[in-house]
Amino acid sequence: MVAGFDVEPTLTVDAATPDALKQLDLQWHEMAWPLLTAPGSEAFLILPPGSGGVAIGWVPVKDIAPPGLPSRIAAVTGTADFVALSADGTHLCAVTEEEYEYWIIIRSLD
Repeated sequence: MVAGFDVEPTLTVDAATPDALKQLDLQWHEMAWPLLTAPGSEAFLILPPGSGGVAIGWVPVKDIAPPGLPSRIAAVTGTADFVALSADGTHLCAVTEEEYEYWIIIRSLD
């Protein structure tokens, strides 16, 4: 649902701009954060980024320092790519790094 030739982004951010990761952080927080978190809980699921994440599976997390999740992931892994799922399983949200853009992909599962 978030990878493949037929996937269309919900929003793109030009990776060449000097503040691209900051823009990505803000857009992620505005678009995906409200869909991922239940009111009052701020918990959601994330597939650990990087190699081995799929083997670990979905991990419940709380982002205690929003906005900034994509850039914090990029600082640790070298890429802003990650996939998150709302705690209730109704929304899948992802960030991917494409050739010249960052993509935010949001899918409703209900």
